[in-house]
Amino acid sequence: MSGKRIAAGLALFVVSIVPAQAQSLADGPQLAKDNICMGCHQVDRARVGPPFAAVADRYKAGDKQMVTYLANSIRKGGRGRWGAVPMPAQPQVTEEEALALAGWILSLAVPEAAK
Repeated sequence: MSGKRIAAGLALFVVSIVPAQAQSLADGPQLAKDNICMGCHQVDRARVGPPFAAVADRYKAGDKQMVTYLANSIRKGGRGRWGAVPMPAQPQVTEEEALALAGWILSLAVPEAAK
């Protein structure tokens, strides 16, 4: 396979990912409502669970591993990270939805320059 073909294929792959990521961030608030996340979380204030903005600040955007980590936490639940109340597993959330939710949550992080 020639270098030009590889480069063209890679460019097409990257271009196809960018709109999907942008769309997933735009879908985040609706996914959070549709999956009843807002019953325990709010964007900027504590409820039963931590505010999404605090989660974003703790795990910082930009690290692909954190998107996966949060997506797994959404689907499998967790305990002991934010106090005594555990995060129940949300198996009804698909892997794709969990990744989109995690990406949106991480996008809420306050940039260091703004702090």
